[in-house]
Amino acid sequence: MGDIAKGAKLFKQRCSQCHTVEKGGPHKTGPNLHGLMGRKTGQASGYAYTEANLNKGIEWNEDTLFEYLENPKKYIPGTKMVFAGLKKKKDRTNLIAYLKDATQ
Repeated sequence: MGDIAKGAKLFKQRCSQCHTVEKGGPHKTGPNLHGLMGRKTGQASGYAYTEANLNKGIEWNEDTLFEYLENPKKYIPGTKMVFAGLKKKKDRTNLIAYLKDATQ
C-alpha cells in the first residue's frame, strides 16, 4: 500500500500541470482523472484522445497504472502524454494510492 500524502505531493509536482482529479474538473493538456479506476483507456468524456489511447482497450487499475506510469510511451505507443515516467517503484505505488483516493 502506498502513502497517499507522498502520492499527493508527487501528483502536485509531476502531474498537476496537465491533469485535474476532482469531479467535474477541467481537462488540461491531459484529461481530468476523476473516475479513473475501472475506466477503459480513452474514455474521459470531452477529451480528445489519440487513436493509440482509444484503441489500447485496457482498464485502469493498480496493475495497469503501475506499468503505465513507469514509461507511458512504451505502454501506449503513440500516446501524446509527454511525461517520461516514474522509474522508482515506491513513487508509482504512492502516486497510485493518491489517485485511488482522489479520483473516486
